Amino acid sequence: MAQDSGTRTLISQAQLQRGRGRVLYWTLLAVVVVVFTLVFIGPLYWMVTGALKSGQEIAQTPPSLFPKDPQPQNYVDAWNNLDLAKLLFNTFYYATGAVLFQLVLDTAAAYSLSKLRPVLGNVILGLMLATLMIPAMVLIVPQYVTVIDLPILHLNLLDSPFAIWLPLVANAFNIFLLKRFFDSIPEDLMAAALVDGATPLRTLWSIILPMSRPILGVVSIFAVTAVWKDFLWPKLVMPSPETRTVSVGIYAFAGGTPMNVVIAASVIAAIPTVIIFLIFQRNIMSGLTTGSLKG
Repeated sequence: MAQDSGTRTLISQAQLQRGRGRVLYWTLLAVVVVVFTLVFIGPLYWMVTGALKSGQEIAQTPPSLFPKDPQPQNYVDAWNNLDLAKLLFNTFYYATGAVLFQLVLDTAAAYSLSKLRPVLGNVILGLMLATLMIPAMVLIVPQYVTVIDLPILHLNLLDSPFAIWLPLVANAFNIFLLKRFFDSIPEDLMAAALVDGATPLRTLWSIILPMSRPILGVVSIFAVTAVWKDFLWPKLVMPSPETRTVSVGIYAFAGGTPMNVVIAASVIAAIPTVIIFLIFQRNIMSGLTTGSLKG
C-alpha cells in the first residue's frame, strides 16, 4: 500500500523498520534530546547549586559540580537582606496591571481588526506589525522622553506603575496573536448573534471571549514574563528603592552582597515564572496553535 502523502516525513517508515535505520534514528534522537536538555537545564542547575555554595567555593576555578558544604542559609539571607518580599510584591503588582491592560485594550484592538473590519484596518495592522522590525533599544529614548513629559497632559510618570503599563499595552505581537485566533472563530456565530440582536460588545463578551480562553492565557503569561524579566526599562522609570522590580532590586544590592547570596536571590526571583509555566504550559501550546490551524 502506498504511503499516505499527508504522513510523509524525512525518514520513511520502511527505513525506520530496518535494524540499522532504527538504531541510527533513536541514537540521533537521544543525542539531540540530551544535548538540548543540558543546554537549557545546565544554567538552571548551576544557579540552584551555586546558591548553596560558600563564597570561596563559588569563586574557585574550575567550578565544583556539587556543593561541598551546602548552605541553605544563603536563601534566608537573600530573602532578608535584599528585602525580596517587597521587590516581589512590586513586580507582581506591575505584572497584574500589565495583564489587565493588555487583556482589555489589546483584545479590543484585535476584535476590531478581525471582526468589525474598520476602514484601513489592514493598513493599521500592517503598520503595527512593522513596529516589530524596530529594535527595542531604539525605542528606549522616545519612550523615556514620553514618560517624563506625557503629551497633552504633561505628567511625569517616573516611579508610577503607568510608566510600565502603558508601553506594554502597545504590543503588536499580542494583537496579531489575538487577531489570528479571532479569525479562526466561524462567522456563522457572529451572524447568529447579530440576528438575535446582540451588539458588537455583547458578542465580544458572550461569544468571543469564552471561546478565546487559551489565547487570552497566552497573552497573560507573555505579559507577566515581560514584566518579570525586564531590567533596563524598570531601572530607568523606577529609580526609587520603594518602587523597584525584583530584577532591578537584585542588581542594586549586588555590589555589596556576596555572590552566593545574589545567586540565591535570583533563584527565588525565578521560581514564580517557572511555576506559572509549569501550570499553564498546556494552555500556552494550545493557544499558540489553535489560531494557526484554520485552513
